[in-house]
Amino acid sequence: MLIATARKTGVSAYVGDGANRWPAVHRLDAAVLFRLAVEKAPAGSVLHGVAESGVTLKSIAETIGRGLDLPTVSLTPDEAATHFVSPFMATVYGFDGPVSSSHTRELLAWSPTHPTLLEDLEHGDYLATPAS
Repeated sequence: MLIATARKTGVSAYVGDGANRWPAVHRLDAAVLFRLAVEKAPAGSVLHGVAESGVTLKSIAETIGRGLDLPTVSLTPDEAATHFVSPFMATVYGFDGPVSSSHTRELLAWSPTHPTLLEDLEHGDYLATPAS
């Protein structure tokens, strides 16, 4: 949604100072974790599967901006409410949500091995021009 919004508006944006953090995990690392959870996790286990405990929204927006050759801008919460898909999503983009997966890693001997979110954005096909 961030990439689509950047394409539509001509800027890659973040809210405030952009220091709010998002947890991230590569989909293939998440798939391995789901398998391990089904096979090994004790019933009732609470698991958290993140490879990165907190990637700043500003760094995500900057990576998108570089990849699309667009400027990166900071928005106030009021500006974000009209810039992003909805006021709800603007609020979500402003959340700070650092987390830890240390318990999950220890319990299931899970160790993410795939690219980080920023590496995946830079080298994956997410920023490629969509086919017409």
